[in-house]
Amino acid sequence: KPRLEILKNLLHPIEGSIWISIDDDESHYLKVLCDEVFGRSNFVANVIWEKKFSPQNDAKWLSDSHDHILVYSRNKSEWHPFMLPRTDEMDSRYQNPDNDPRGIWTSSDLTAKDPFEYGLYKIVGPTGIEFEPGNNRHWIYAEDKTKQFIADNRIWFGEKGTNKPRLKKFLTDVKDGIVAKTIWYRTEVGDNQDAKREINILFPGDQFGTPKPERLLKRILDLSTKPQDWVLDSFLGSGTTSAVAHKMGRKHIGIEFGEHATTHCLPRLKKVVDGNDG
Repeated sequence: KPRLEILKNLLHPIEGSIWISIDDDESHYLKVLCDEVFGRSNFVANVIWEKKFSPQNDAKWLSDSHDHILVYSRNKSEWHPFMLPRTDEMDSRYQNPDNDPRGIWTSSDLTAKDPFEYGLYKIVGPTGIEFEPGNNRHWIYAEDKTKQFIADNRIWFGEKGTNKPRLKKFLTDVKDGIVAKTIWYRTEVGDNQDAKREINILFPGDQFGTPKPERLLKRILDLSTKPQDWVLDSFLGSGTTSAVAHKMGRKHIGIEFGEHATTHCLPRLKKVVDGNDG
């Protein structure tokens, strides 16, 4: 608790956030403690990080495959995470089958389940077919708004004009990025094996116990910081946070009281600065 109180005082009053990695054994106790220190209203999310791929066959009960990352902000009403950068795979889902001059697009469901009294009506397609939302659903827009979208060629009825209408979303409308979800898969941010491989490249034969993959820290810094922001890791371990922060153009402070400060952090950061970290 004293450590958390100190860290809270170091957070920027508007842009500050704290990300704490912890396993199942203590995560729920930590949540209650953080609610007390940072305020329950400043709890942002519990991120699930898939840290392992293969099950542990020697597990006595269940093979744990994830850790938790508890996220709090200093002032949740003012703080918002940044968007994640888009990937080529995400952009590849966008096409332009009707040669729309606004560019490539993808389509999304035009219906929803939540009650909306103005969303119950029929949509007439270009071939005269009438469509209803069906299955206790409703159209997400009122009828006037939907008609505006149809006139603006933002509703897609399929190549033959006979499919249930869907909303066109252009890549130009989402180019700023995507909203992060609370489940982070190993294919996106790496896992324990990736982290150990990275350490082994830097320190061949090293058996450092709990390194974090660089992609995991990059995800956190992408969401919470911009270039020249300050990043503090008060338990630096093998130096991953400072290494990633330096590569991303962030100012950084790392604290490590153990021998890792000289056996791992210092030599690793020297390699990062020299561009020789593999």
